[in-house]
Amino acid sequence: MEYNKIVAVTGLAGLFELVSSKTDGAIVHSLEDNTTKFVSSRVHNFSHLESIEVYTLNENVNLLDVFKAMRDNKATLPDTKNNNSIKKYFQTVFPNMDFERVYASDMKKMVKWFEILKDKVEFKLPQASDEEPVKEETAEK
Repeated sequence: MEYNKIVAVTGLAGLFELVSSKTDGAIVHSLEDNTTKFVSSRVHNFSHLESIEVYTLNENVNLLDVFKAMRDNKATLPDTKNNNSIKKYFQTVFPNMDFERVYASDMKKMVKWFEILKDKVEFKLPQASDEEPVKEETAEK
């Protein structure tokens, strides 16, 4: 599964793989219960995970960078019911995070999303192709 096809849907818990998009919504596949359904864009908004950024003390970073730090750190994931343990976890894993602007609810969501994705997705963005476009040669007469 590719990271760039993962979306969060407002009003629905969990994460979804974008199967197909239509003018009035999208067909999504739940990563938690493996169901596939149509979600109307009139009722819900879609957020691609690759477009989500996290506040840091310097420049904002992509959520993918936080997920990579979580993957590379050997600390166990915190209990999502305890705000203090979540904050301490992120102070260890990603100390550059701006804890005044990133709320505990955001950190809980990052932990829950990471738990869903850690065994299903390779944490990387697709690379732009290095191939140059083929130039057509015109025959000169």
